[in-house]
Amino acid sequence: MASSNDAAWLKAPKEHPLVVESAPYPTPGDKEVIIKVGAIAVNPMDWIIQGLSNDLFSWLPYPYIGGTDAAGTVVHVGSNVTKFKPGDRIVAFANCFAGQGAFQRYVAAHSSVATPIPETVSLVDAAVLPMGISSAAVGLYQKDMLALQYPTPDGAKPTGQTLLVWAGASSVGTNALQLAVASGYEVFTTASPRNFDYCRSLGAARVFDYKSPTVVTDIVAAFKGKTCAGALAVQSGTAEICGEIVSQIEGNKFVAMAETTPATMPEGVTAKALIANTIRENEVGPAIFDGFLPQALAKGQYQCQPPAVVVGEGLGAIQEALDRLRSGAASAQKLVVTL
Repeated sequence: MASSNDAAWLKAPKEHPLVVESAPYPTPGDKEVIIKVGAIAVNPMDWIIQGLSNDLFSWLPYPYIGGTDAAGTVVHVGSNVTKFKPGDRIVAFANCFAGQGAFQRYVAAHSSVATPIPETVSLVDAAVLPMGISSAAVGLYQKDMLALQYPTPDGAKPTGQTLLVWAGASSVGTNALQLAVASGYEVFTTASPRNFDYCRSLGAARVFDYKSPTVVTDIVAAFKGKTCAGALAVQSGTAEICGEIVSQIEGNKFVAMAETTPATMPEGVTAKALIANTIRENEVGPAIFDGFLPQALAKGQYQCQPPAVVVGEGLGAIQEALDRLRSGAASAQKLVVTL
């Protein structure tokens, strides 16, 4: 087992660029695995942490290693890990808030939020999954959120209900579309017109232009005669418009939102912010990473989306990926760095 490690550190609040230096080699807990990282994907949360630091995350320790999306090869397993062995190719949801961020050559990850990568899927493609699918799964399945029925690799029996996903071409949205369809729900979503066909390819039954001045009335009309399973508001600032929609249709008047800013909801509508990290604390993690993803990926029934775009190689390329993501240059794609 290797004894040296390197990481892309945020040495102080708002420091730019990240500093590549040596890092402690991780020690696995009894339910953790050590991964030799081959590909890392970046998420909006990563540049938000760097850009806002103590303004929003006053409790973060420094120096800090960020990142959540890691794909690579298992080099060591904890004493209570039975589903992986050294040499396995896996993708995992690293815990950047526990000193185990993905921006390093070797990372410890909890086995409950890791899944094997089939030979038909590259490390680069697999790396796009963890944050996106974890956020979507928390919003869709957690008991205090939408509490939908779980997906099955071959597709669950139709529920007769329709889910609204706002921002279907986003990282969380592309996973929410696929998960909901595999769970037996019809899905309506929003996107820019250039991404309509993309969303349909992931299972959306109807796609609406989120910029249309009539988008609310159009979606409400489309729900006529249908039972709503609730709404997942992926994009910041969209929870209230989702609340406006579900208040006018039959069914579950609940909005799971991927933002922490309080939203004002119409009477009778409930909204709650999802926190992706909570997937580690309940049955949702094993249901998705053990019960669904391995077979669904192996059978080609679940796609690693959005498409990966490799920014560069090496830990030093992570800053470029973060800067590109922050600039908005990653519509319907996921930026990846290889090691």
